[in-house]
Amino acid sequence: MKQLLIRPEIWEFSDFHTFAEAFEIGADDLILTNEYIYRPVIETERLKSSVIFQEKYGQGEPTDEMAQALLEEVQKRDCSRIIAIGGGTIIDLAKALVLKGQDTIDQMYAHMADLKKNQTLVIVPTTCGTGSEVTNIAILNRLALGTKQGLVSEAMYADAAVLIPEFLESLPYKVFATSSIDALVHAAESYLSPKATPFTEMYSKQAVEMILRGYGKIAAYGTDVWKEEKEAYLRASTYAGIAFSNSGCAAVHAMSYAFGGKYHVPHGESNYQFFTAVLRMYQTKKPKGKIAVFDRMVREILCREGFAGEETKEDGISLLEELLQNVLARRPMSDYGAQREDLDVFAQSTVKNQQRLLANNYAELTQEEIREIYRRCL
Repeated sequence: MKQLLIRPEIWEFSDFHTFAEAFEIGADDLILTNEYIYRPVIETERLKSSVIFQEKYGQGEPTDEMAQALLEEVQKRDCSRIIAIGGGTIIDLAKALVLKGQDTIDQMYAHMADLKKNQTLVIVPTTCGTGSEVTNIAILNRLALGTKQGLVSEAMYADAAVLIPEFLESLPYKVFATSSIDALVHAAESYLSPKATPFTEMYSKQAVEMILRGYGKIAAYGTDVWKEEKEAYLRASTYAGIAFSNSGCAAVHAMSYAFGGKYHVPHGESNYQFFTAVLRMYQTKKPKGKIAVFDRMVREILCREGFAGEETKEDGISLLEELLQNVLARRPMSDYGAQREDLDVFAQSTVKNQQRLLANNYAELTQEEIREIYRRCL
């Protein structure tokens, strides 16, 4: 049985200048980024590469229409390497832009097995949550379907993933919070997945511990201290990415797509909606399995870090919920506009469109149980 696959090469530099020199960025390169990232850090290097600002092709999380517009633009450019510098939107779009074999995004979804890589891809994440720099999947909102779906191909692995903590310096706190919670979800779901191996579990557990240790400091000293741990958060996100690229994500992600797609909720924030509610349902369905091990692991970490005393009667998931509230208060789905009428639609959409993810559930969830989780989060 295959235990672990790690792609691509992983590099780390303290700053963008050192990276640009080491990778010899030049005229044959195309940088895909956002203007607010480019102006303060990248522009000062006076590189000869061409640049595309993603926001000129659409706002918010990536859609199939946004990806199609960018694809048509990139096809006009003469570049041998695409360097994606940004968060999850930039990274997911870049993975689609390096593909060949199909002319449209819709055709790519229909013929994923036939996709090939057209350019070298380098990914530089500027948040600490996506983990997508080490995965072969892009999530796009397929507007005609009314939900987000994964585009998956071996050709979508980057050739290099580059971690540069300098980019986290200007990250707004809420973006840090939602992206790092996303990384925590990646770590938890990959750990609980039936496809997990001792090797993927090693990465999952290390990511959980690093993120919770940082969150403990936020709970103790306030939100301003998060940047003291920026290197750890960035590495933890990549560790979690390695884990879930092998063992997969599950119901939390599956449920987030219908909700996030309709109400345009950022990915990490959407995952946060359902994270502990899914864990609670797992406890109800299959209490004596790996969920109990995960619960003990979380409890031990939080007691060791001083968030709770050893004498506490609370279980690990209860402590986790309290800790997350210290990091970012979770808002109910109704705050985003969701209504009771959405529950059946979301549950049906999840079961119909997200079987790739639901196959990785720790415990099988029926459509009615998925609806119940949505109801609890409304």
